[in-house]
Amino acid sequence: MARIWFSIGLAFLAGLAFAQDSTAVQDQPQSAVIATSVLTVDVDGLFTRSQFGIRVLEDYTTQGEALAAENRRIADALREEELTLAAQRADMAIDVFLAEAEAFDEKAQAIRRAQDAKERVLETLLSEGRDRFLVVSRPILGELMIERGASAILDRRSVLLSLGSIDITEDAIARIDAELGDGTVQDEDPETEETTAQD
Repeated sequence: MARIWFSIGLAFLAGLAFAQDSTAVQDQPQSAVIATSVLTVDVDGLFTRSQFGIRVLEDYTTQGEALAAENRRIADALREEELTLAAQRADMAIDVFLAEAEAFDEKAQAIRRAQDAKERVLETLLSEGRDRFLVVSRPILGELMIERGASAILDRRSVLLSLGSIDITEDAIARIDAELGDGTVQDEDPETEETTAQD
């Protein structure tokens, strides 16, 4: 889903092979053919280096650090409670101690499940932020593709070999930052945008 507008890398390699085979019968250099038909972009770089992506990652890091601190406090409290229960063992009837121990274990397991759920929510927020970025930045990449006279944009990681001149990552980041900023004012429904982009 994250790379739905990029062509399969093998198609690009096939295009390279075709261009190489055609140089003997065409006057136009191979590099010119590639530059006007295919562009590449660093998808991860677009996200991690754009203002939008930096804001999402900073929010994720801040919330993650807060959750980690909360987990440490909870772990310390549970450890203290466990030690207190162990210290009282000698003065408690066996059935009472076992009941207390079982209740403590159930409490600890419930807390662990709750904290795990918080971590999953945090990971989901990061994933949704990235997906959101890819949706709203797609039209901007489309504009760059049209301006360069290209017919496809490939994820740079799926390309085995290419000329540096066809990579538009830096230009794309600059355009995305100029049009989207950090993304906090992008209020349109992503599903609506995705449908519009596909149409």
